[in-house]
Amino acid sequence: MSDEKTALLVIDVQESFRHTPYFEESGLNTYLSAQQKLIDGADTAGIPVVQIFHVDGDHAFSEENGFVRTLDGIQINPAVTFRKNRHSAFVGTQLDAWLKENRITRLIVSGIRTEQCCETTTRHGSDIGYSVDYVTEATLTFPMTHASGEVFSAEQIARRTELVLAGRFARIATVDDVLAGTKATA
Repeated sequence: MSDEKTALLVIDVQESFRHTPYFEESGLNTYLSAQQKLIDGADTAGIPVVQIFHVDGDHAFSEENGFVRTLDGIQINPAVTFRKNRHSAFVGTQLDAWLKENRITRLIVSGIRTEQCCETTTRHGSDIGYSVDYVTEATLTFPMTHASGEVFSAEQIARRTELVLAGRFARIATVDDVLAGTKATA
């Protein structure tokens, strides 16, 4: 078990996504189950849960529409909440300062979208000195269409994300892996 102090990042797990043209229900229930297990496990271990919301001028992500709130199906009582308007949860927020103030050196990354805000936050966190566990099963994404017209499934995108993060920016881990290695930060 590591002596590092750990925090769980729950990135962009918000109702906004249900109001986008690319949202798909496929994989949602499996994701919700893994995300909730991770949140509950962190709470049990005394690991602070950090909730991050994406807010910008897009209709679905605008504060005024009421969709910038926890995704239905998730119960969370975060230690702290940040709002961001960039892909990395570190840009334009006080996340790094909060983590340093709480002497946290290890991050567990989860949330929505696998290849965007979760991956970008992982890379950024690693680059500024945090050790990162990336929990793919507790991330969610949606199919994307390449400029060539080829459609990449959510599963293909998740595998690609694991490929580019593993051993460079993060340890790829399951919910059970990270919960087995957690230690209360207090």
